[in-house]
Amino acid sequence: MFAILFTNITLFAAEEPVTFHKDIEPILQKNCQTCHRPGQVAPMSFLTYTNVRPWAKAIKTAVVTRKMPPWFADPHYGSFLNDRSLNQSEIDLVAKWADSGAPEGDPKDAPAAVAWPADWLFKPDFIVEGSTTDVPASSKNNVIEWITVIMPTGFTKDTWVSSVQIKPEFPEVTHHICISYVPHRAGYKYGVAYWTDKQRDEEGSALPDKGPTFLGPGTLRSSDGNPTVPPGGAEDCYLPGNFAADYRLIHAAKLIPAGYDITFGLHYTPNGKAVTDHVKVGFTVLDQPPQRRYVSFLTTSPTDPKRFAIPPNDPNWESPSAEVTFLEDAELVYLMPHMHFRGKDMTYILQFPDGRKETILSVPHYDFNWQLGYFTSIKVPKGTVLHVDAHFDNSANNKFNPNPNKTVYYGSMTWEEMMNPFYGVVVPLNTDPGKIVRSKYQQVGGGG
Repeated sequence: MFAILFTNITLFAAEEPVTFHKDIEPILQKNCQTCHRPGQVAPMSFLTYTNVRPWAKAIKTAVVTRKMPPWFADPHYGSFLNDRSLNQSEIDLVAKWADSGAPEGDPKDAPAAVAWPADWLFKPDFIVEGSTTDVPASSKNNVIEWITVIMPTGFTKDTWVSSVQIKPEFPEVTHHICISYVPHRAGYKYGVAYWTDKQRDEEGSALPDKGPTFLGPGTLRSSDGNPTVPPGGAEDCYLPGNFAADYRLIHAAKLIPAGYDITFGLHYTPNGKAVTDHVKVGFTVLDQPPQRRYVSFLTTSPTDPKRFAIPPNDPNWESPSAEVTFLEDAELVYLMPHMHFRGKDMTYILQFPDGRKETILSVPHYDFNWQLGYFTSIKVPKGTVLHVDAHFDNSANNKFNPNPNKTVYYGSMTWEEMMNPFYGVVVPLNTDPGKIVRSKYQQVGGGG
C-alpha cells in the first residue's frame, strides 16, 4: 500500500519552474532587445532581469494579445525570413513566468549577452554626414512641406553596401526620411533645401488648381533663393517602426557607384519644441562584390483625384490597384506596405505567366506606427504580374482618423493618403535596374 502511494506521489512531481535566465532571456534577445535597449525606440530596456522584472505582467499581456513583438502578416499567406512573432510555446512560457512571480532563476543559466552596438542597430563601416534642418516649434496646420537636400556619399569607388540605417538626431519630430543615390550634378549645391509650397485648406490638405493631388502644382522654393527641380526617390527609408534595411539576411548587396550623391527626402512634423535635426546614414560594406544584387522599388496606385478619392464615412473603401509587370526573371525578396492614418489592409498577389495566382503577403490590420518590411524568397519568372490591393477606413470607427466627414485624396501629409507598395528584388550583378519591371502607373526607385 505504501509503495503504491509513493509511486502516485512521484507521478505528480512539480514541473520545473520557468525562470528568466533559462527561458525568458533567450526570447527577449531574439525578438525584443533590438528595440528594447538604451538609445533605441522602445521606452524601456529589456537587457537585464532588473530592467525586465517590473514589466513582467505587461509583457505577458502584450505577447498573449500578440501586440508585441509587432508583426502583422497573416500567417496563412507567405513565408518570411524575418518573422519576429512568437510561437505559441514561447507565449506560454512568458505567461507562465509572469504568473509564477517572474522568478530570476540561476544567473549561470543566462545566454551570453548580445554585443549590441551603441547608438546604431548595427555597427556601421561607413557613416555619411547627411542633411541639417531647422524644425520650428510649430507651423500653420502643423504642415512642413517635404524637403529635398542633396549631399555627397563620400564613396570614391564603386561600393557594395549590405545594410543601411538612416538615423535622425531627433526622431520625435521625424515623420519619415527617404534617400536615393544619384549621379553628381554640378548644378546642385550640397546642403541646400528644396521644397514646394502647396495651396492648402483650413485643415492642411493640398488644394492645387485642378483638385487635391500629391503631384499637383505649387511654388518651388529653396533655402538659397535659387529653386530648381531636385532629383528624388525612395530606395531606403526611415519610417515609423522600420528604421534600417539589412540585405545581409538575403545574402545580397546594393551598388552605390563612385562619386554618387544622396538625395534626402525629409518630412518633419513640429511637436512644440524647436530643434535642428542632423541626419546620419550608416552603411555596412563588402570588400568584394556579392553573389547577387539587391534593387529597391516603390510603386503606387493612380494618384489623380478622379480615381483616388476616399468618400466620407466609408469604412472599407477599395483603392485602385497598383500593378507591376516583371520584364526579367528575378527573385522577389522584400515587401512593405505603406499607407497613412486611414490605411486598413494591403495584399500582394502574384499572377504567373501560366495564369496561376498566389497571395504572397496579406496585412489585414495595417498600423501606420509599425510599417514593417517582410523578407521573403520567391522566384518570379519574366512576364509575372505583381498586383497589390488595399482598403482604407475613413469612418469614425478608425481611432486614428482625424476627420471622417471629409473626402480624402492622395497627398504627402498623414491626414491625406497614399497607397505605396514597396518591394525589392535580387538579380544577377550585370542586370540593368531600369529594365527589371514596368509599373502600370508610377514607378519610383530601381536603384542599387
